[in-house]
Amino acid sequence: MTKPAPGPDQPPIPVRLVTFNTHHGVGADDRHDLPRLAKLLASVDADVICLQEVDRRYGERSEDVDQALLLSRALDMQLAWGPAIDEERPGDQPRRQYGNALLSRLPILISDVHRLPGSGEPRSALRTMVELDGGALWITATHLTTRSAQERAAQVSAIAGLHTEPMETGVLVGDFNTEPDAPELDVLRERFTDAWQLARARDDQAGWRFWQSDAGNTHPARSPHRRIDQVWVSAGVAVAGAYVLDAEGASDHLPVVVDLEVRSGV
Repeated sequence: MTKPAPGPDQPPIPVRLVTFNTHHGVGADDRHDLPRLAKLLASVDADVICLQEVDRRYGERSEDVDQALLLSRALDMQLAWGPAIDEERPGDQPRRQYGNALLSRLPILISDVHRLPGSGEPRSALRTMVELDGGALWITATHLTTRSAQERAAQVSAIAGLHTEPMETGVLVGDFNTEPDAPELDVLRERFTDAWQLARARDDQAGWRFWQSDAGNTHPARSPHRRIDQVWVSAGVAVAGAYVLDAEGASDHLPVVVDLEVRSGV
């Protein structure tokens, strides 16, 4: 898909975005270590960070802390929250939640949560719009099911339907639990482009995997051979670079960083 070039009087707006499945803050050493995760995220110097498998007072596995709030405070970023699991607890205890979080140093103007179809573990999509200096960017973050291609196809169709024609600058990101060329993602390819393929520069910056520097694989972190963590962009967004970073043991996935160029004046 060919991206229209911005006019000479309206240069594109750079936005650095990260998507990362955090495995509820538990790393390869089986330790819950939120400061380690926060340090890794801070090192990327991103404008927007999309996180999957985030706990909020979920229980013992993550020390019953509000991970979304603590990370937003540690990074001094705004927070949008999209629970997939949302359960009451006895008495006046905070709700037990798990889902998608978006952290942004850009103003968040819109944030809403959409339940996705399917059985088994509940899934959701977090749709936000962030304000840019001279434009706006729609970001929908999600974590698709592992159960079947059919259920993923239904979820992808619902997510694609959240991005309407007036939303010329948009991205869909997250853990898709399938490869980007999978048939169940056909509906995305009708209107979106795989950012990894579109990027003018791309690299796996975990140096010990130099032989697959152009592969973009993100899972499992110790020996990645699947590219299931992805970013898809609409026609109003170009991609200067895409990078897979070393998670430094913070998760069972690797983070993906994309340097976007968003059409201005939208």
